[in-house]
Amino acid sequence: MTLWLIKRVLQALLIILLMTVIVFIGLHAVGNPIDILIGPDADQRDRARIIAQMGLDKPLWLQYFHFLGSAVQGDLGNSFVYNQPALQLVLHRLPATMELALAALVIAIVVGVPLGLIAGLYSESIVSRTIMTGSILGFSLPTFWVGLVLIMAFSVSLGWLPSSGRGQTVTLFGYQWSFLTLDGLRHMLLPAINLALFKVSLVIRLTYAGVQEVLPLDYIRFARAKGLSNLRVIGVHVLRNIMIPLITVLGLEFGSTIAGAVVTESIFSWPGAGKLILDSINGLDRPVILAYLVIIVCVFVTINLLVDIAYRLLDPRVRLEGAR
Repeated sequence: MTLWLIKRVLQALLIILLMTVIVFIGLHAVGNPIDILIGPDADQRDRARIIAQMGLDKPLWLQYFHFLGSAVQGDLGNSFVYNQPALQLVLHRLPATMELALAALVIAIVVGVPLGLIAGLYSESIVSRTIMTGSILGFSLPTFWVGLVLIMAFSVSLGWLPSSGRGQTVTLFGYQWSFLTLDGLRHMLLPAINLALFKVSLVIRLTYAGVQEVLPLDYIRFARAKGLSNLRVIGVHVLRNIMIPLITVLGLEFGSTIAGAVVTESIFSWPGAGKLILDSINGLDRPVILAYLVIIVCVFVTINLLVDIAYRLLDPRVRLEGAR
């Protein structure tokens, strides 16, 4: 287990390194921030001075190695627009995105797993067909359109929920959090539902497929033959086995939810990292874009590693294969 973990950590570091190379080259191939940051009335002397201050006068390979050396020390550069450390800017906004993504994932699990179970256990019923047909909507409806409909329905027409901002927050571990206050939860509900719509459909489909695959197996029949109650058969034998693929997919989906929250944050004016990266792309703020992508890749890699560890703990067959 220790040797396997060391290999996985080394693989993760290699992936992060390769990502920085690709992103660094890609960012320098798309647009020039000097054209946005420096006004057309600036003379050549001022232009050259600002370019030198930003370090953009050096060759690309030298810029990359300078970035890599600073990144090892926790410095991902200063924002061209805000003139603040890029890492600090992203980390300041990231908790808002994290709690929104986590809320969306909780909604997906709480809603999707029971509905998928019902659809899988009673696959021939009208209820099951209705659930599976309804799950198609989650894959089909565009996020921005659903967000606007939610705002029109629950904020404009009914006036039940706010449509923008984070509401009242509480400081915990040096960061502001919305989920600790009632007003914050009210502000979070609509964007979380909007972000969770695709995940709910995915969880329903995965749970349905898992139940359909597990129910005909011999050990389920043996459990029923022993006289175990349906609740115990479903809760212990069925759920435990379908949780392995669910954990794998949901772990990776949590990372994609964080990365894909840009649209939802823009619609609901949620002040998270997604809105920051969108503004940074418009302003070609390279350090902020790079810092955001590095953090997102680190989140993806970490989640993937944790999922692999959980997989080995849940499934003895994986542990046995790894021990060979």
